[in-house]
Amino acid sequence: MANRTRDIWNDDDGAGKAERRSGPLRRFLIFFLALAAVLAVALAAAYRDGTGFDVLRRYLNYGGSASSGEERYRYAASPTSRFAVLGDQLVVLSENSLSLLNRDGGETWSAQVKMSVPALTWGGGRVAAYDVGGRSLYVLDQKGEVFHLETEEDEPLISATLNGKGILTVTAERRNAKGAVYAYNADMTRVMFDMTSGERFVTEARVSDDGNTLAAVRLGQEDGVFVSNVVLYDLREAGEKEPLASYSIPNGMALASGEQDGSLVAVTDTCVACASYSGRLEASYDYGGAYLRSYSLGEEFTALLLNRYQAGNVGRLVTVDAEGAELGSLEIHEEVRSLSAAGRYLAVLYTDRLVVYNENLQVYASLWGISGVSSALMRPDGSALLLSSESASQFLP
Repeated sequence: MANRTRDIWNDDDGAGKAERRSGPLRRFLIFFLALAAVLAVALAAAYRDGTGFDVLRRYLNYGGSASSGEERYRYAASPTSRFAVLGDQLVVLSENSLSLLNRDGGETWSAQVKMSVPALTWGGGRVAAYDVGGRSLYVLDQKGEVFHLETEEDEPLISATLNGKGILTVTAERRNAKGAVYAYNADMTRVMFDMTSGERFVTEARVSDDGNTLAAVRLGQEDGVFVSNVVLYDLREAGEKEPLASYSIPNGMALASGEQDGSLVAVTDTCVACASYSGRLEASYDYGGAYLRSYSLGEEFTALLLNRYQAGNVGRLVTVDAEGAELGSLEIHEEVRSLSAAGRYLAVLYTDRLVVYNENLQVYASLWGISGVSSALMRPDGSALLLSSESASQFLP
């Protein structure tokens, strides 16, 4: 019996030894196949509601963590603080400071500023922080400051935009005129455009994502009613510019503009106006007499909170595409604290929960127990940041 036992162990020189060597490889293959099966199930579920590879993106971006409510960023906020997502980092702007916080909660970059009415805008992997009515403007990417502008004393800032390629356009006041527009190349050289308006007040301007056209929004009155006029300029040739085309948005005061699917989309107090860069108003979504309570102009759709009355919480949550068509609609009978659209998603913060919807307003994920959260920021990958007075935590569906 002892000899037989020794003979069996001595088989390590043959098939038994090969089997022992294959053990770790077999366990790795089993683990890999199990992981692939889990990911396949997750992706199949994701494709059923149109969210594609976002589950996998979140898994890779955040280390496979499935936890929510994890505190990621700490800051000292004020009632005037503004926030923006920049990749996996958070931009925090207040009257006295501008900070870029990394995913571990540390500061990538920070500066002391002095702003009376701080504002943020973003696009193309950049964020612009500026003082409405003041003179200071900063542009940040994920490494920190890439541009700093101080305007002349008689040219306070009105607005700033960044297109999908990160090209900056600045609108400012100018003495003896009703506004001036400056456009910059991607390297922040002011060579693209310089316009002064003497007819109507210029409230905002932006460069198309392909860099070929500048759209300037001008506000005026006709028969005692506010009318927004959008003037388009061709940027493909250098030199002084004449308007390429223009169109009017009747009975509407433009609040914000952006680009969706190659169309110029403007949110006004009465409608969402969708136009081509050739200067043709293609379509609009009319609010039907409802009051615009809040909105979020995303890269792929526009979210609107329309109230039935000027006061109260009775109304509709609506999503609209670049052709002015309604994608989804929900009756709302409770307070909505913030809206944030990014990618294919919309984060809606109610008093007791956060709900992430897809563009058709189907529920994608929910989070309850959000005491102390004042607003939420949606990320294009389907995750969201929940902002409080001192910190931000992340929600990973």
